[in-house]
Amino acid sequence: MSYKAPRGTADVLPGDSRKWQWVEETIKQVCRRFHYEEIRTPLFEHTEVFQRGVGDTTDIVQKEMYTFEDRGGRSITLRPEGTAPVVRAYVEHKMYGQANQPTKLYYFAEMFRYERPQKGRMRQLNQFGVEVLGSADPAVDAEVIDLAMSCYREMGLTSLKLVINSLGDKESRENHRQALIAHFSPHKHELCSDCQMRLENNPLRVLDCKQDREHPAMRTAPSILDYLNDSSRDYFEQVKEYLDVMGIAYEVDKNLVRGLDYYNHTAFEIMSEADGFGAITTLAGGGRYNGLAEQLGGPSTPGIGFGMGLERLLMALDAENQVIPVDRSLEAYVVAVDNQAQKEAVQLVSILRKHGVQADKDYLGKKMKGQFKAADRYLAKYVLIIGENELKDQTVTVKEMNTGNQETIAKDKLIDFMKEKCLGGKGHE
Repeated sequence: MSYKAPRGTADVLPGDSRKWQWVEETIKQVCRRFHYEEIRTPLFEHTEVFQRGVGDTTDIVQKEMYTFEDRGGRSITLRPEGTAPVVRAYVEHKMYGQANQPTKLYYFAEMFRYERPQKGRMRQLNQFGVEVLGSADPAVDAEVIDLAMSCYREMGLTSLKLVINSLGDKESRENHRQALIAHFSPHKHELCSDCQMRLENNPLRVLDCKQDREHPAMRTAPSILDYLNDSSRDYFEQVKEYLDVMGIAYEVDKNLVRGLDYYNHTAFEIMSEADGFGAITTLAGGGRYNGLAEQLGGPSTPGIGFGMGLERLLMALDAENQVIPVDRSLEAYVVAVDNQAQKEAVQLVSILRKHGVQADKDYLGKKMKGQFKAADRYLAKYVLIIGENELKDQTVTVKEMNTGNQETIAKDKLIDFMKEKCLGGKGHE
């Protein structure tokens, strides 16, 4: 019997993993410039972390979580999103007590959501995320958006659209909530079963429904922007002003609500407008979540963050025909002409690696011609040949594959020679 990966999952094979590594390293460099530090949380959490943090009325909690009972009878959930675990760690380790505030964090993490698999949306997905905890400054909102846009720009993406909205503070949201109930109640039985339940528990989520998006009542639904109190309106204006001074273009979408209960004030999404990208255009989304830390047992702590799907990022790069600069060449391939040279070849490969030179050799017992063919397939820059003469003279023949030039190098000079050729003289000592 042959086995396949479970539905909604995918293997990342060596050729593609190099692309992933480049994407991740590029993002890490952006985070370094923005002075953000990496955090790593467990793959699973106690289910209550997501029930309390994400919200009982969200699709994630109601339909998409992989939840099971462990052998101790505890309810455990595979991580469906990154914010609640990071805030849980922030509270548990009392990071709010550190001298340097706000706390600026980023993560790369696998997420698990049970939903219908489609292109760019898997049941096991990979996400890059950012969370900033401890500041209610609107400039932080703009900075977080700037970081997300910088990641995309750094990789050459240009067909991007930033959409923002304000969800207001608690008072503004409650006033808007009552207006939504009054607006949609006459149409309740025309809405899908999910929206009928949302209207009772979280009417703001009705605006996020994909099934009822074309219903006439959606087009005339009251806007949160009309219910912002003075402080919420001032906050949103400041965020927009900071985006303006950063030169970041945006559109205000009054119906943008995001899918999680913890959001308030700023909400945003970044979309791809590239031709052929697909029907689901969102690349990243996030917003402010003042109050989440308290729900997870911590002190009153403002926060803001976003999640960026890496599968969708790779799709966007492909849609914009961005070539990922992956170097597939091998620096040094050691050829043993006969069995007598095998021990020397093994030793030489080991020494080269210890000094920072990428090296490999044959492990299939190939003849010399087969070893040179393998060196060609590996795109080796240099082939180091050890044969009878080299063993006798304590030398190694070095062939530069691009030019065909060969040099005979004394064994005690070889490491310095290869470090100069491959590393510019630098390397491990």
